[in-house]
Amino acid sequence: MKCVIFAGGEIKNISSVNADEISGSFVICADSGYKYAEKLGIIPDIITGDFDSYTGQLPKNTEIYRSIPEKDDTDTMLAVKIAISRGFNEIDLYGALGKRFDHTFANIQTLLYAYENGCTMRIIDSDNEIAIQGKGGKYYTKRDGWYFSIFSLTDTIVIGEYSGVKYPLENYVLKSSFPIGVSNEITADNAFLRIDSGIVLVVRSEM
Repeated sequence: MKCVIFAGGEIKNISSVNADEISGSFVICADSGYKYAEKLGIIPDIITGDFDSYTGQLPKNTEIYRSIPEKDDTDTMLAVKIAISRGFNEIDLYGALGKRFDHTFANIQTLLYAYENGCTMRIIDSDNEIAIQGKGGKYYTKRDGWYFSIFSLTDTIVIGEYSGVKYPLENYVLKSSFPIGVSNEITADNAFLRIDSGIVLVVRSEM
């Protein structure tokens, strides 16, 4: 039950998005995010938003959910809520980063919303992949030439084990006010991160 969402932020290199991998997924575009689907030759299943940033023609045979500009939800949040309401529990979000830091931060909060509603969601662009991990252990495969960073989304998180990385941690309390988890590197085939309490933001960034 995978859904792919295109938001209207920046995708520096649209060719980095593999349209074949998206094939078969349910696709939602948030307002001007449709321009990316159009460039990839993808016809979305749903387009939603207040259409303040996209004024072109919309495809036929696609569900359109129009909202008013004076609303509580961002267009991206609307798309995520639709995906969740349709039963999707795995979401990949493209076009969620860029020069508008307010929207970037809002999309991080949307990532947290998806997590709190039982979804596995990733923010993806050509240089970054951002996700959330809660309590429990998880393995992360090494990617040559990529940093591996973790940040506390709660006031504190308790890291039981953080191994297979250049700077390992054990029984460590990570605070949201201190970014000690930035720019680590996976040195083994896989890193292992076990969170005993709290919620962590996992950011993989190309060097």
